[in-house]
Amino acid sequence: MIETMKSVTLVSLARNKDEMLHSLRKAGILHIRELVPSCAQSAAISQEIHQLMSLSNAVSDEAGKGARDTVQEKLDGPAFKSLVQSLEKAVQDRKAASEERLRLSGELSRVEAWGEFDPQAVAELAECGFALDFYTVDERVLDSLRGDESVCFITLGEISRMKAIATVNSKLPDGTAARKFILPQLSLSAMRKRLKELSDTIEASSALLSSACKYLDQIRLKIRALEEESMYQRVKATSRDEEDVITVLSGYLPQDAEADFTALAKSSGWAYLIDDVSEEENPPTKLKYKGLIRIIQPVYDILGTVPGYREYDISSWFLLFFSIFFAMIIGDAGYGLIFLIIAVVMNVRAGKCSDINILLYVLSATTIIYGAVTGTWFGSLAVLEKLPFLQLFIIPSICNYSMELYGIESVYAQNNVMQLCFILGAAQLGLACVLNVIHKAKNRDLSLLGDIGWLIDVVVLYMMALYLVIGAEVNFSLVIAGVAAGFALVVIFGSQEPGKSFASGLRAGLGGFFTSFLDTVSCFSNIMSYIRLFAVGMASLAIAQSFNNMAGMAGPVFGFLIVVLGTALNLVMGLLSVVVHGVRLNLLEFSGQLSMEWTGYKYEPFRETVNTDKNSKQGVVK
Repeated sequence: MIETMKSVTLVSLARNKDEMLHSLRKAGILHIRELVPSCAQSAAISQEIHQLMSLSNAVSDEAGKGARDTVQEKLDGPAFKSLVQSLEKAVQDRKAASEERLRLSGELSRVEAWGEFDPQAVAELAECGFALDFYTVDERVLDSLRGDESVCFITLGEISRMKAIATVNSKLPDGTAARKFILPQLSLSAMRKRLKELSDTIEASSALLSSACKYLDQIRLKIRALEEESMYQRVKATSRDEEDVITVLSGYLPQDAEADFTALAKSSGWAYLIDDVSEEENPPTKLKYKGLIRIIQPVYDILGTVPGYREYDISSWFLLFFSIFFAMIIGDAGYGLIFLIIAVVMNVRAGKCSDINILLYVLSATTIIYGAVTGTWFGSLAVLEKLPFLQLFIIPSICNYSMELYGIESVYAQNNVMQLCFILGAAQLGLACVLNVIHKAKNRDLSLLGDIGWLIDVVVLYMMALYLVIGAEVNFSLVIAGVAAGFALVVIFGSQEPGKSFASGLRAGLGGFFTSFLDTVSCFSNIMSYIRLFAVGMASLAIAQSFNNMAGMAGPVFGFLIVVLGTALNLVMGLLSVVVHGVRLNLLEFSGQLSMEWTGYKYEPFRETVNTDKNSKQGVVK
C-alpha cells in the first residue's frame, strides 16, 4: 500500500534554526522538499567522506578475510585523526613507491645486459674531453666502421647477439644501422639498491594498512557520521531565511505521522501548515507492506524501482508472478534444493531470518514444486529412475521426460508448457485491465470501458497466440469480432476523463486512432512475449543435459567436476535470465498495461542515522 502523504510548511525563528533542525533530525519523519544537491559545507564534507572511504577500502583490501575476525578497537579524537593521517601517508607512499618501482624495474631490464657501470664516471670522462656514446650494431656494420678512419670507437662486447661499442668524441655516419643506448641516471647496483628500498617501503605501508583493520568499524562509523552531517548542511542550506527573522522549511510526511509532528511543533513553538498534497505536487512514495509481501522489498531495492505516488502498488502481484516466473526460468527442482540449502546456511550464519532469507525460501520452494511436477532434477532422467518416488509428483502432460516415462510425445508436453506460458500472460495482462477498471469505477471514470476493451483484446489475442504457436483450433470470426469490439471501446472511451465532455473525449480517441492500433499490435506481442518462460527454461534444461552427457563420458572424478561446473554455470545464467526476463514481464508488460511508469522516488526522511554515545566504546549506526 502506498501511504498517503501530507504537505508541510514549517516556520521558526531564524536564531533557532539549528535547534529546529536537530529536533527534526531526531524525530526522523519529515522528507525535505526541493533539497539542494550540495552546498559549500557539504561539498567539503563529501571530500572528507571520499578520503575516508578510500582509506577504508585500502585497509579492507590489505587485511583481506582476516578483517572480519579482528576484534575492533576505538581511538579518541586526536589519536583517530593521527591514525587517518598516517594511513593517508601510507597509501601515498605505497602508490609513489609502486609507480617508481615499476618504472625502475623496466629501466633495469633495459640496461641489465650492459653489466655494471657508473654513469657518473662517464660524465667525468666527458668533462675531461672524452665524450662517449654507446651503440649496438651487427657484425657487418662493425666491419664497415673498422674501415672508417673518421669514427673512433671501442668494442665492449656482445649484447643480445649484437656488438656493443662506445664511440669516443665522434659520431656514427648518417644512415648507420645502429641502436643508441641511453645511459640511465643510476648505476646497476644503485638501481638494485633503490628497488630494495622501494619494496621495503611498500611492505611497511601495507603492514600499517593491514594493522589498521581493527579500526575499520570506527572509520565506517565516522563515514556515516559525516554523511549525516553533510545531509544536515544541505537541509540547512535548503531552509529559507526571510529577512534574518524567520526560517521556512517545506517537506512531506506520512499521514500516520501527522500527530507526532504536530506534537513536536507545538512543544517547540514552531508555526506550521499541514495540507493535502495538491495535484501539481510530486511527493515521495512510501510503501507500507503487509505481512509476507514485505519480502519483495529487496528486489525493489536491487532494481532501484519505486512506483509513483499516484501509481499502483503492485507488490503482492509482483511477488506472486515473480515467484512463478523464477520457478519456470530456473525450471529444475535440484537447483531449487541448492537455493534452499543456501537460504538455510544464510539463516543459520545470521542467527535470524531476514526478508532476503524468506524471499529465497519462497523462490526455492516454487522452483522445487515446478521442477518436481515437470520431472526435472539436475536435468537428469537417471535421478528419476534411481529415485522412483519422485515420479509421484510428476504431471505427465507437462513432463520434460514424457516420452521416456509415459510414452507421451515430447511435442505434446512442450505445447502444454507453452500454453501455460500464454495463460500466465493473458492472466497477468487481464488482471491489469481488471485493476484499472476497479480503480476507475471508484472515481466514476468512463474510460474504464476502454480498459474493458483491452480485456476483450487480451482474451481473443491469447486465442490467436495459441493458434499461431501450438496450432490450437480457433474461431476466427470470434477473434476478429473481439478485436474489433475491443478496439472500438478503446477508441471511443479510452480518452474519456472525469470533468471532460464525452464529445471532447471522443475527439481525443479518434485523434489517437493510429496509436491505439499500434497499442493493439503491441498487446499481441506482449502476450507472445511470455513464451520466453518456456524458451529460457528449455535452454537451461538443454545445458544441464549436455554437461551430464559430457560427465558420463569423462569418468567418475572428472565427471563430478564437470557436473559441478555445469551446475554453477547454469545457475548463474539462470539468475541473469530471471533479471532479464522474469523482472521484465512485471516491469514492462504488466506495468505497461497498468500505465505505470515507475517514476516515483523513495520517501527518505531527514533523520538521525548515527547515535554516538561518548560513554560507550562504539557508536550505533541506525
